[in-house]
Amino acid sequence: MLLGRQKMKQEATKKMKVLVINCGSSSLKYQLIDMDGEKVLCKGLCERIGMESSMITHDANGHKATTPAIFPTHTEAFNEVIKKMTTGAGKCIESVDEIDAIGHRVVHGGEKFQSSCLINDEVIATLRELSPLAPLHNPAGILGIETARKVFGPDVPQVAVFDTAFHSTMPPKAYMYAIPYEYYEKYGVRRYGFHGTSHKYVSRKAAEYLEEPIARLKLITCHLGNGSSITAVDQGRVVDTSMGMTPLAGLMMGTRCGDLDPSVVNYLKYNLDITGHELDQILNKKSGLLGISGVSSDMRDVEKAAREGNSRAQLAIDMLTYQIKKVVGSYIAAMGGVDAIVFTGGIGEHDDIIRAKICHHMDWLGVRIDTDKNRAPKGDVCEITAWGAKVRTLIIATNEELMIARDTEEVLKK
Repeated sequence: MLLGRQKMKQEATKKMKVLVINCGSSSLKYQLIDMDGEKVLCKGLCERIGMESSMITHDANGHKATTPAIFPTHTEAFNEVIKKMTTGAGKCIESVDEIDAIGHRVVHGGEKFQSSCLINDEVIATLRELSPLAPLHNPAGILGIETARKVFGPDVPQVAVFDTAFHSTMPPKAYMYAIPYEYYEKYGVRRYGFHGTSHKYVSRKAAEYLEEPIARLKLITCHLGNGSSITAVDQGRVVDTSMGMTPLAGLMMGTRCGDLDPSVVNYLKYNLDITGHELDQILNKKSGLLGISGVSSDMRDVEKAAREGNSRAQLAIDMLTYQIKKVVGSYIAAMGGVDAIVFTGGIGEHDDIIRAKICHHMDWLGVRIDTDKNRAPKGDVCEITAWGAKVRTLIIATNEELMIARDTEEVLKK
């Protein structure tokens, strides 16, 4: 324990190398970042952990390779990551001792964790208590933390960075559901919001680009991808967000239904004569773009089908863009205006058709985009605002791994 404290004191006086971990039940995504210049030294993905035909993709020094592996557990995956980082063509450090800290993405922090924190036994125990709020995600995050402890030892400090933390500034009027209050008190039933590291990163990047303190700005950040959420950021604080108690709520997504009348759940369960788990799978895995289009959960496939005359594919596109437009408009009303709208995520950054449909007929709100700039955006930050528009419109490439690394460094330097 004393060695661990000494190491943390040392980290507070130098730039670190931070290993960022995003652990799934059968996957391990990683990125090693040198905070001196915020350089990515390597990145990669271990897949099919605990299954046959495991594999690792490692990218460093311009060398990217996918190789088969044997990963009975996450321990073997972590050990292979260390091997890739320290030997062979993908070598980026001399020794694992160069890794100063580990930052973990943790999906759900509930109300217990409103900022990133140093991980200890008490934190892990609390994360276990919160697992019912995110049964698909938090157990995997805990597994990653415990495995990293075993592989890297107790002297390497680890930090938990929560998807929900950035949204913890929401007022009760935004996060409460209109059900008996006791369910909030006893079971924590409320809106939490997700994609927090992405929304935090792009909102700060927008303020930097606009050359204004974030405390003076009203921003709407649209993280659009296979999972999508929109957040209203007023003076650097989240005042509302579209996802709810779980990532199922809000906009329709790749395979998730988004908001729907709660009575639909019981109605479908009764008529289909299925279990709650089976219905949960339908709403999470078979709905959204996939469910409406019948084609794919990938927007690129859906747009291709729409161009070929598939009316259901076109309906899926129209539904999504309509929903986004409604949420953006409501957040402008809630904040009493907006200075900039930010698009990020796989769809938000790369799909000019979706951006154009969202911003169409929003002139009266001061939102108008330049068609040519929208079709061919350039750089990690690209402004597509049309001349004379009162609201700035930006495309910003998100970087959740860097945000996690920054938070990790900040926690350890406090």
